[in-house]
Amino acid sequence: MSKASKTTQCTVHCEVSPETAWQWNQLRQDPYTRETFDALTMRFESPDSRNRWDAPLFTVLAGDKIPLEEMHRALYERKAPPPNQSTQCAPLSSTNFLYEMDRITQDIMTAILSAQQLGLEGEVKIPGHGTCVLGAHTTAAQLSRLRRQFLAYTKLHPTSDTSRIGPLFLQFLNTSLH
Repeated sequence: MSKASKTTQCTVHCEVSPETAWQWNQLRQDPYTRETFDALTMRFESPDSRNRWDAPLFTVLAGDKIPLEEMHRALYERKAPPPNQSTQCAPLSSTNFLYEMDRITQDIMTAILSAQQLGLEGEVKIPGHGTCVLGAHTTAAQLSRLRRQFLAYTKLHPTSDTSRIGPLFLQFLNTSLH
């Protein structure tokens, strides 16, 4: 959340033994059952300072003095990390973008496979979209794999103009096949 807000953050890990945590759990007004507690303990993954999403990491043991000055410096005396793709909002696209992209790429795949069944090689004109350069070694499985790659990429980087999907897919195929 802090990265999406483009602000600084730090991770504070309060490390205690499972036995101590169980004792503290028993003192709660609404304690976990032993089964739930054990399941949560097994799933817990300790933060690691080598992971950028856990840094800076402050590990505090029961009874330790909390490093407030270091935390203050981490939160208020450094620049926020630059945004990365995982924290950026996806661009808005039309409501039928995925449907159109699927339909157009499927139509192109059908035209290419039909051309291959006719024994065509080299430049094959795809009506309404452009030209695809096919070799004798191009397989249906290879084309399907490339289509999935294109769909995955385009979902992350959608275009606002669906008329560009066909030419972009053909450009992707031509680049990938040669």
